[in-house]
Amino acid sequence: MTKTVTTATEFSMTNENPFDLDNAEAYQKWRDHKLAGYPLSLQQLVVKIGDIRAISDQELKALKRVIRQHNMVVYQLASESQASKAEIRQFARLLGLDRIDNNICSDEDSITSLQVSDSAQKRIYIPYTNRRLSWHADGYYNPLDKQIRGMLLHCVQPAVKGGENMLLDHEMIYIQLRDENPDYIRALMHPQAMIIPPNNEGEQGDQIRGEQAGPVFSLENGTANLHMRYSARSRNIIWRDDVNTSAARAKITDLLDSSPYILRYRLGAGQGVICNNLLHNRTSFEDSDAQHRLLYRARFYDRVADTAIAGIMNQVNENVIS
Repeated sequence: MTKTVTTATEFSMTNENPFDLDNAEAYQKWRDHKLAGYPLSLQQLVVKIGDIRAISDQELKALKRVIRQHNMVVYQLASESQASKAEIRQFARLLGLDRIDNNICSDEDSITSLQVSDSAQKRIYIPYTNRRLSWHADGYYNPLDKQIRGMLLHCVQPAVKGGENMLLDHEMIYIQLRDENPDYIRALMHPQAMIIPPNNEGEQGDQIRGEQAGPVFSLENGTANLHMRYSARSRNIIWRDDVNTSAARAKITDLLDSSPYILRYRLGAGQGVICNNLLHNRTSFEDSDAQHRLLYRARFYDRVADTAIAGIMNQVNENVIS
């Protein structure tokens, strides 16, 4: 009989970690469970919320259930009327997202208003323009002790045209890489796999942050939850110069063009995405004088509650034992 793991803090010390490259049995069980959720239609990700100010237990369980399987959920508020930033922040807390990241372009409340900006500080960054935003996981340039593990993106008003997001669960790209060659994963877990040079784009040429080196794939201490830091940018990224890293990087590029697990969605007013910081991008868009695209983004050092790999493996093992 397979032993069931009980707590996340004990999990990384057990033999049930599917992300241990030497544990083919646990990986296969988790992989089968993960792939059972595909093929996936966007409608399977949508959870309707009656009132953001009074989330029901049933709605909360539905949100977590979808995130537990796919690392993301799309919520739809009953009214397209704009939810306040304070209500969005409280919504996030209900999902265990509390330790918010205060980045250099965020608002005073640490929630970022994503819109086309004329600000000299913001316009050098693509998220504050209407240009295409390439594949990335948020906060890939953050220090390793401040990695973004959870994110909420809320649409106040869409663009007149464009602004579609593509979403890809990072665990699915992990499966595709590991199945082809486990050495790709080993290379991408190297502490020098991807280096982000210092940011010296302050108003006086001041350094905003120093160089940040780290792995692409890593396991969160104590829980073994899989985390991915990545950017498809062709400049200001230094990749480790070895055969497997180069091959793995090329494979990721190919998968981001062709993976059958990529989902495409254009958020409407009153809709949002909550995720465990998966891979995403954005197409270019067009505003009009009367309609300007505005999204609120909140990024957290927390993962969504009740979506840890330990609990998932408990579920997998219970199904195996049955």
